[in-house]
Amino acid sequence: MSDRPGSALRALGHDSTRGRLPRRIMMSVDAVGGVWRYAMEVADAIRAVGVETLFVGFGPEPSAHQRCEAMRIGTLEWFAAPLDWMARHESELDVVADLLTELSLRHSVDLLHLNLPSQAASFPAQTPVVVVSHSCVATWFDTVRASGLPREWLWQKRLNRLGFDRADVVLAPSSSHAAGLVRCYGRIDDLRVVHNGSRNSGPIMPKKNFVFAAGRWWDEGKNGAVLDQAAAHIRWPVLMAGACDGPNRERLAIQHADYRGELSHDQILALMSTAAIVVSPSIYEPFGLVALEAACAGAALVLADIGTYRELWDGAAVFADPRDPAALARAVNALTNDTELRAELGQRARLRSSEFSIEAQREAVLAAYRQAMRRSPRLTAAE
Repeated sequence: MSDRPGSALRALGHDSTRGRLPRRIMMSVDAVGGVWRYAMEVADAIRAVGVETLFVGFGPEPSAHQRCEAMRIGTLEWFAAPLDWMARHESELDVVADLLTELSLRHSVDLLHLNLPSQAASFPAQTPVVVVSHSCVATWFDTVRASGLPREWLWQKRLNRLGFDRADVVLAPSSSHAAGLVRCYGRIDDLRVVHNGSRNSGPIMPKKNFVFAAGRWWDEGKNGAVLDQAAAHIRWPVLMAGACDGPNRERLAIQHADYRGELSHDQILALMSTAAIVVSPSIYEPFGLVALEAACAGAALVLADIGTYRELWDGAAVFADPRDPAALARAVNALTNDTELRAELGQRARLRSSEFSIEAQREAVLAAYRQAMRRSPRLTAAE
């Protein structure tokens, strides 16, 4: 696995023109985190080449805006079954495989694109399956707590392992996250890196003197507490957007930053487009869509000095120790004092962002679909 941006397309793209594509896929989604944005972008992109998407949602209900977006791109079914990381007992997920199986038959689905590996654990072998690990509790604990999973959560690791073994292709959004998966789970066959993409490449807007950050701040891995502490020592206003109350009673109280609450994706992009500096302090970040969208907007990036961000943004961002509020404040303040450096970093980030296009992501995902379709026992027998 290469660390260079664009390597995902090269790794999968060598045979991307061979083999058939599915006519209709079923893609699992949730409305809580970045999986929703990923799913909408990918489904919209593959629609252009004739692949239909049935979205199947689990967990907290989507907003009216999210429902409209999904129905514009494909069709949407939603179920009350929890996401694996929200379930307290393995038995709560027993219904998932039956739901997916029934829907795949009723809608004549050719392939499953599952955004939680655990969802593939008990799925029948006849249908091709591509799973994507956007994050997982095992790599989260390994990175954020430097520990293994608590005993009561070991079942989640077991289900993910079964899902990896069932999948025809496994995708990770960065080489850093792929390495973390191997470290936690051991060898994973047909593991591929497909970087996320973004289509937000409009004109650069005039910048204003404020710092912007967005994330699920209740998640300890997003490291909002350190950014909030740093905000007390940053010369410019620091605007933080995103949920501070999590689904399992997690909570972050923001005291020093200008907290804007939960905003729609369009509202976040509007603020991001005029922010002179965008910060992502995450300790755990398998990819980091906020950094990519900020780079597309031409913002100067201040990022946590972690493997993922070094892999994707080295040479196009300023890095700081994410566990040190003073170091984070110094990095931001150095940019507030240097207009030319901010402009240069914004240009570098914008240029780097072009390597993470939605078109490159689409072609890599389609290549994974073709590979999975070729491996399917059902299709092999038919051919």
